[in-house]
Amino acid sequence: MPVAVGPYGQQQPACVDRIKMGFMMGFAVGMAAGAMFGTFSCLRVGMRGRELMGGVGKTMMQSGGTFGTFMSIGIGIRC
Repeated sequence: MPVAVGPYGQQQPACVDRIKMGFMMGFAVGMAAGAMFGTFSCLRVGMRGRELMGGVGKTMMQSGGTFGTFMSIGIGIRC
């Protein structure tokens, strides 16, 4: 598909750049969701202190990576 040129000669970002941007946006949203769900689940189990921070951090990284991967796949399909 040809790349559309804007009125000032600007080109749209390449497909690889869009995929990277989609991963970063998905990672940020996943980290936020992981912070909320991870905090509630770790507090419900009874974690405190360093154990709580490790559990929440692990949940944030997992959900951020998962959501970022699926977001980048979706953007890649649209390219």
